[in-house]
Amino acid sequence: MQFVSHYQSPIGPVTLVAEGDALVGAWFNDQRFFGSTLTPSAVAGVMPVLNDAARWLDDYFKGMRPEYLPALSLAGSDFRLRVWRLLVEIPYGQTTTYWDLGEKVAQNAGKRRMSAQAVGGAVGHNPICIFVPCHRVLAANGSLAGYAGGLERKEFLLRLEGINIKRVYCR
Repeated sequence: MQFVSHYQSPIGPVTLVAEGDALVGAWFNDQRFFGSTLTPSAVAGVMPVLNDAARWLDDYFKGMRPEYLPALSLAGSDFRLRVWRLLVEIPYGQTTTYWDLGEKVAQNAGKRRMSAQAVGGAVGHNPICIFVPCHRVLAANGSLAGYAGGLERKEFLLRLEGINIKRVYCR
């Protein structure tokens, strides 16, 4: 059974979803692909992992670097899971590019290359925003590009982490 709670962040409400002892969803309420892992039978509730997630977000939005990560459970295709696991490895205050992620996915799969667009699609469908830091992925030229929660939020999150944005919007 899934349990849902709501967190009020400085950049809009976030819906948190837990199943068992792991976080399975975290979305800004108006973002694309909202609720992709949310089941119709989910109920409002309090779970230890939801409390952990809220504390983590409190620390994060205070500009602190949380020392822990709530238990996460990602569900998706093999390709998406490979991309999302790489996202979790991007350190706080650092970024990578869709191109670089594509190179890592290709290398890990024993392939010569991987489409940055395919990687971007997987990044965009990340069901656990902020915790799985898809906001740390930039265009090849270092500018902002794509974020299911909106580019303004992406910019806010990067600046919160002390990342200097080269250019606000990529066209």
